[in-house]
Amino acid sequence: MALFYSTTSLSQITGKWTSIDDNSGEPRSVVEIIERNGKFFGKVIKIYSKPSENPDPVCDKCPDNDPRFKKKVIGMEILQGLIKDGGEFTGGHILDPENGKIYRCKIWIEGNNLKLRGYWGPFFRTQTWQREAARP
Repeated sequence: MALFYSTTSLSQITGKWTSIDDNSGEPRSVVEIIERNGKFFGKVIKIYSKPSENPDPVCDKCPDNDPRFKKKVIGMEILQGLIKDGGEFTGGHILDPENGKIYRCKIWIEGNNLKLRGYWGPFFRTQTWQREAARP
């Protein structure tokens, strides 16, 4: 029974999630979260670009010493190394390809949504991601 519960809770975060722009409320990207060797990772599989934006951008603002520097954002692993910790997944990092910054992060499920909180020193920002299959 405990094994079933554990597997169910892990599968709650795996899958495709749509990130939502904090300012406009519009979809920005689809990130697929997977489990690999007990840790969780997420890669960008789709970008919702505006007409004025490059539909296939590269991470030119990533740190020069990061292997993702100047790589295409679509297919890029932006969420790395999260470990289940009670009802949350912590200990990982997320890259924001738009500004090139890497944040400590944690994620958790709240209702039907995934909450992602990125930390920069004592400051944080929380985003709500929607499960891709649940979007209209």
